Amino acid sequence: MMAMNNQSMTNYIRRCALALCALCLLLMASQAQGVTYSNPVLAGDYPDPSVIRVGNDYWATATTSQWAPLFPILHSRDLVNWQIVGAAMHRRPEWSDGSYWAPEISEHKGRFFIYYTGRKKGGPLCVAVATADKAAGPYTDHGPLICQDAGSIDAMPVTDENGERYLVWKEDGNSRNQPTPLWAQKLSADGTKLIGEKHELMRNDARWEGNLIEGPYILRRGDYFYLFYSGNACCGRQCNYALGVARSKKLLGPWEKDPNNPILAGNDDWKCPGHGSIVTDPRGRTFLLYHAYHPKSFVYTGREALLDEVKWNADGWPVINEGKGPSKQAASPFGRPERNAEYAFFDDFKSSRLQPGWQWPQANEPSVTIRNGSLLLSPNAAHADDPIGAVLARSTTLGDYTATTLLDMRGMKAGAMAGLAAYGNPENALGIAVGDGKIRLWRREKGQHKTVTELGAPKAPALYLRMTASGGNRFRFATSIDGREWKDAGEDEGSYLPPWDLSVRVALTAGGSAGATGKFDWLRITPQNQN
Repeated sequence: MMAMNNQSMTNYIRRCALALCALCLLLMASQAQGVTYSNPVLAGDYPDPSVIRVGNDYWATATTSQWAPLFPILHSRDLVNWQIVGAAMHRRPEWSDGSYWAPEISEHKGRFFIYYTGRKKGGPLCVAVATADKAAGPYTDHGPLICQDAGSIDAMPVTDENGERYLVWKEDGNSRNQPTPLWAQKLSADGTKLIGEKHELMRNDARWEGNLIEGPYILRRGDYFYLFYSGNACCGRQCNYALGVARSKKLLGPWEKDPNNPILAGNDDWKCPGHGSIVTDPRGRTFLLYHAYHPKSFVYTGREALLDEVKWNADGWPVINEGKGPSKQAASPFGRPERNAEYAFFDDFKSSRLQPGWQWPQANEPSVTIRNGSLLLSPNAAHADDPIGAVLARSTTLGDYTATTLLDMRGMKAGAMAGLAAYGNPENALGIAVGDGKIRLWRREKGQHKTVTELGAPKAPALYLRMTASGGNRFRFATSIDGREWKDAGEDEGSYLPPWDLSVRVALTAGGSAGATGKFDWLRITPQNQN
């Protein structure tokens, strides 16, 4: 055989690489046939999820509302198995004081953006932006882009048919019993400011949409832009959220709503689905990552993240799960998942820092130190007298679970209390705490804190504390000096715990006096059938 010249060799290598890629795609497709995953793909409180693909990696984030760190950063290689790798911002930006909602992660010209909602100090809800050189961060905040009087929320960036970059968001008119238009306005070259005039795209005018539309996500496919949006009540026991779509050949319209709206509504498996984003895989398939409530654990585990493939009918409209609502199981995008959603959690504090996923109230950051395999938790000076002045929490993933910790009682100061709790927000929580030789079962409702029962604490260097949840709202507490023999400490009911938009969390607590410190050796959370 004659030797190839350089150009022939280059072409040969390219053909081999293309053939190998095609073979890999066929292999993945054959492996995926008959293999399923189960929803949710992110168990627990992940409202308003947003997802992008960078090469073969998928990156996502979600609402944190009144919890810090702000906006978890999650990574996956298959859209099904996710890992928290960090957070966009450790603390709230100086300009804002809460309501950290609807982060939309995006990439443009090698730079990463998270457009998000926050409440301006003394002012309305605003759309702001933070940027980073890598999807995992760290992100630098650039402050608000738009703060309309009625509030500005749920922003996402999109490139129009002329290559111009725009921001699309919702004006929060429903907060004033007014219509809720979706607006579009050009972005500056660096993506951190709005320029020019804003343009209304559409507003709520269909019966199923109720008093609002929100959560826009725009995908360009073929000749059309497709605007996916949610309508009606998103959250709480009376929710009736659903997802619709409209399309237009130009970004600024006119927009035509799908006559089959809503294209995704609740069913027996999941309630009130909506507010998500769409990602396209290397094969050109489109997937929607969105949130919904599980009908059993419901508000107690919050809005969990689900995944469904978006398919396209002969008329060019999108279809999700054949119009049957969220799927319980679906074909795995890339083959057999190894883990899928995880429901158990354990941290023995052997690392030098907290595992990603720990949270605290964004307006009340506690003092946290990990030393010699123990977590030292203390309230800041402003909350030292509060029996639960320091809170460090994990999102719950099921309604039926057991949380257990080991509290080191040596050296606890007079007046100090430390323990384990089911935590809704600073005004609503219940739990068990130890201090001053007492074990107290306590309850806080609408800010009123009271002791439910009080027992004598054993004279031991450490005490195991256990909280068992049933149905998400019934809690039984127990203590042990050896982790084998348990003594009942009482029970309580927590239907009042969840905030309107978030789930109950398992929390370690400390407080009651200046210098109060809770020393915890580990925390374990397991489904009741896995104890």
